[in-house]
Amino acid sequence: MGNPGTSVLVVDDEPQVVWVLEFSLQAEGYETFTAHNGLEAMAEIGEHHPKLMVLDVMMPEMDGWSVLEALMKLPREERPRVVVVSALASLRDRAKAAELGADAYCPKPFNVEDLLSVLHDLDRAS
Repeated sequence: MGNPGTSVLVVDDEPQVVWVLEFSLQAEGYETFTAHNGLEAMAEIGEHHPKLMVLDVMMPEMDGWSVLEALMKLPREERPRVVVVSALASLRDRAKAAELGADAYCPKPFNVEDLLSVLHDLDRAS
């Protein structure tokens, strides 16, 4: 179970992915916010200051790499812990995510239980 009140921002341009994650996270006790592109994600971060974020890479308007770069400009205490979820699963993509400050990487298609486990671990570690 998530810590009650821990907030998670789900960022993905696929509505069904957002719905499944929002439903699953709420069932685990997380407070959830959603965004469908990087611009919306940055606005949500500024408004809600989520503790955790699930971030897709390939999105319109502002991709996940650009979101990670923008996050690095924020003070550390204002940055959520980030799990990148992406169909881009090469070692190069994983390394790029780590270099840009992502805390974890889950290739798509992902298992919801595995992703929740990663989020629980990040939540406990912070």
